[in-house]
Amino acid sequence: MAETEPSIFSRIIAGEIPADVVFDSERIIAFRDIAPQAPVHLLVVPKTEQYRDVTELAAGDPELLAELVATAKRLADEHSDGDFRLVFNTGAGAGQTVFHVHAHVLSANGGGHSLQEGTLGQL
Repeated sequence: MAETEPSIFSRIIAGEIPADVVFDSERIIAFRDIAPQAPVHLLVVPKTEQYRDVTELAAGDPELLAELVATAKRLADEHSDGDFRLVFNTGAGAGQTVFHVHAHVLSANGGGHSLQEGTLGQL
C-alpha cells in the first residue's frame, strides 16, 4: 500500500505550515480560513487524519464529532454573537478539497450584522 502525503491540515498541526490558530487542544485545532467566505470563517479540525469526511467521523468516533461541534459553538461565542453556520463539505462534488475531516464555522461578526440565506454557496 502506497503512503500518501500528509494533508495540509496535518502539516499545520505539525507546525510545518503557519496558521492563525484560535484554538488548540489535545484532539482539535481551529484556525482562520485563508480565503474567508464570511466575516468570521474558522476551520475546526480533528488532529487525526483517520477520517476523510464527517460521515466517517460520525461512524468511527461520535465523541470526537461531538467535541468538534462543541468547539465550533465555543468559537462562535468567542468570535461573534454565537449565531453561526456549521458546514461540512463531503466529497469533491460538494466542494471538499482537503480530505481530512473539518468543519467551517461561518458567522457575521456580531454588532447587528447577520449572514443572509443564499449568501453562501453560490454556483
